[in-house]
Amino acid sequence: MKKLTAVIVDDEALARENLRMLLDEYCPEIEVLGDAGSVDAAASMITALKPEVVFLDIRMPSGTEGFELLESMPEKNFQVIFVTAFKDYAIRAFNANAIHYILKPVDIDELKNAVAKLVKSKELFIHDPESYGAYQNSLEHLTRLIRQNLPIQRITINHAKGFKMVDIDQITRLEASGNCTRIFFEQETEYLDTRTLKVYEDLLDPMAFCRIHKSHIINIRYLQEYLSEGNIAVMKDGSRLQVSRNRLPAFLNLARSYSGNA
Repeated sequence: MKKLTAVIVDDEALARENLRMLLDEYCPEIEVLGDAGSVDAAASMITALKPEVVFLDIRMPSGTEGFELLESMPEKNFQVIFVTAFKDYAIRAFNANAIHYILKPVDIDELKNAVAKLVKSKELFIHDPESYGAYQNSLEHLTRLIRQNLPIQRITINHAKGFKMVDIDQITRLEASGNCTRIFFEQETEYLDTRTLKVYEDLLDPMAFCRIHKSHIINIRYLQEYLSEGNIAVMKDGSRLQVSRNRLPAFLNLARSYSGNA
């Protein structure tokens, strides 16, 4: 298998050396061409070497140099794995856009998983060039979210044919399907995403979405009826979903709050 060429961008020399060592030892799919410690040096290196992957450090909240680098490059013919020590909003933004990331300190298993996703995405881009355009749109959307600290209103989902960006408020419900998630929309379409239901539970607005069961999350806007006999949530699309007993109080509180009966 042909290796994916990569460049590492981080302002800390020890961090660059550590990541290079881990990639050399545990990720034979990656060939590191070089590393850079500043936006200017990174831009020059990427332009000259044309890597297929950039491991890019971001420095929130003190700065967003990684995103400045992306914005400075008119053509981004590479995939990105963000390397960050920050969680919360940044991680929600990454997950909303299906963009690869790893947390500092770098965990070997997380690194290997991220690289495996890179390889899979590369294969997808080769067989479906349009999906690469969707990836670039997702990357640009993520940049705007982080740079301007915008609320998450759109998400990117992976499906069998590539990527799709959707408005969150069009999602009616989500259902676990093994380690994947089946997402249902108000247009009565659905997609199977490769991320778990837990990822979506953490990602979606808890004032609109409620996990009612180990297998179900609903958008409270699309709840039509609740049946106390059997604890059943009836959705506007006609689906009847079981509400777990331990999740019932939170569900009822959200439903009453949304209806104005709290």
